[in-house]
Amino acid sequence: MKNFLLAGSLAVLVWPLSGCDDSAAAEQQNLGRLYLSNPAAITPPQCYTKTENPGGEASNPCYACHTESQKPNYTNDLDLQLAYDFAAPARINRWENQFKDRSAYLAAMDDQAILDYVRENNYQDSTGTVPLATTLTERLPDHWDGNRNGRWDGYVPDVGFHFDRQGFDHDASGSLTGWRALAYTPFPGTFFPTNGATDDVLIRLPERYRINEAGGPDLTVYRVNLAIVEALIKRQDVAIDPVDEASLNVDLDKNGRLETATVITYDWAPLEKRFMHYVGQARLAQESGEARLSAGLYPLGTEFLHTVRYLDIDDQGQVAMAPRMKELRYARKTSWTSYYQHNELVFEELKDAHDFPDRLEPVIGDIEVGVSNRRGWRYSGFIEDKKGDLRPQSFEELATCAGCHGAIGATTDGTFAMARKLNAADSFQRGWYHWDQKSLAGTPEPKREDGSGEYAFYLKQVGNADEYRANSEVRARFFDAEGNLKPDQLAALQQDIAALILPSERRALDLNKAYRAIVEEQSYIKGRDAVLAPRENIYQEVPEGQRTGVKAPVPYR
Repeated sequence: MKNFLLAGSLAVLVWPLSGCDDSAAAEQQNLGRLYLSNPAAITPPQCYTKTENPGGEASNPCYACHTESQKPNYTNDLDLQLAYDFAAPARINRWENQFKDRSAYLAAMDDQAILDYVRENNYQDSTGTVPLATTLTERLPDHWDGNRNGRWDGYVPDVGFHFDRQGFDHDASGSLTGWRALAYTPFPGTFFPTNGATDDVLIRLPERYRINEAGGPDLTVYRVNLAIVEALIKRQDVAIDPVDEASLNVDLDKNGRLETATVITYDWAPLEKRFMHYVGQARLAQESGEARLSAGLYPLGTEFLHTVRYLDIDDQGQVAMAPRMKELRYARKTSWTSYYQHNELVFEELKDAHDFPDRLEPVIGDIEVGVSNRRGWRYSGFIEDKKGDLRPQSFEELATCAGCHGAIGATTDGTFAMARKLNAADSFQRGWYHWDQKSLAGTPEPKREDGSGEYAFYLKQVGNADEYRANSEVRARFFDAEGNLKPDQLAALQQDIAALILPSERRALDLNKAYRAIVEEQSYIKGRDAVLAPRENIYQEVPEGQRTGVKAPVPYR
């Protein structure tokens, strides 16, 4: 039977290719064609996890994503901790790579060979040139041209990955690119490096947030505006280096005087006539109504870069970020969505789910401008080809972005990292740095709103460090034979998260190998998790009406 999904104004045919190997389809066909072999491509494999434990309490990894939301995210989806609420076409788990046995492949690959591979830089050459950018702008391959207009209309990689002492990026010539690295604690579960990969996040605000009122580039203005964004996303005060408020025409610390400020005071309640203001040209644009400011929302035009990397081993035998990228992910806020519009969208989605329970969420967009999360953001990206060079992700490969960054309760304006940024008051470089400037080792455990350890809470709720409860290394390190958490390990975790989130050298090498197999197959549409052994705690098909076994939902925050 054929299925059709709406993609923009076009119907997307969802039907296997006749006579074509799915694993090679991305190489042989136009990457931009609006085609989904998996009609539920926006549903991540983690959602197929079997949560029930025979003879014990149910595991609950669901709470990390599906939780009570904070406005203007009105997707309060606590109920998804209790039941698998899938549309009929999504009940079949098409993430086939979760079930593959790669033991022979892992055993056959030499350890040094995989280390040599991950230590190659597939983003830049020795001169600082980005080959991918050259290909996109000067010799665009025909099968990369999604809209068939002879040019690349999407993001062209422009990060230099040369960071200064404030976390600002510079290109090969030393010029600022506008990107700034932010340090954060990994989101619980899949994003722990012990489950397969390291990653980093960079942010860039539009030009008006980087220049002063006279129109000149101004790093002080940019630093302050980024701190204001951090305060709005976290909804809390943010420490800054001393700055002269009079030169910026804004009372940043809200003490009623234009003096020297050392903090951005979060105080935004428009109905009570309490407002906040950006500085520089952004302040003028805000006054004229051209730039909007709201708690929980980024400025229009905000960009994010997220690289996903392999695991390297440093000279001390510690796991670190590898030079080689698995993916280069890009996001841009292309339209402003107000509180009212966010609320109306959720009501619309609830009505659709009620009226058409087996209708799948549409995937809207293309590989060049990106796919939409229906909340103002577009997501695009690049991934390794069979040789290890970066290529644009296909339409189906991008579809997963719209799921995790779409209608779930845990996100803040569609994002995860800024809300988890390290505290500016007591962190290295106020939390603005890249992992090649300082590693995750020594980072204290993040706290929940009740003061308890966030990662300890995850371990207790899930029974492991991953959704599938397949991380035997963490299980042995943090749990005793009866399945109880070890107090000494939890105490150490409070001071340093490395013991939990970083794998051993042996596990890191095997995870790299397992992912390399997916690269060689080009089978990303069947799942891109590094799987060391076939998953057991995961459904191949979810029964209609299946409950999770979780007795009561718990909050993520």
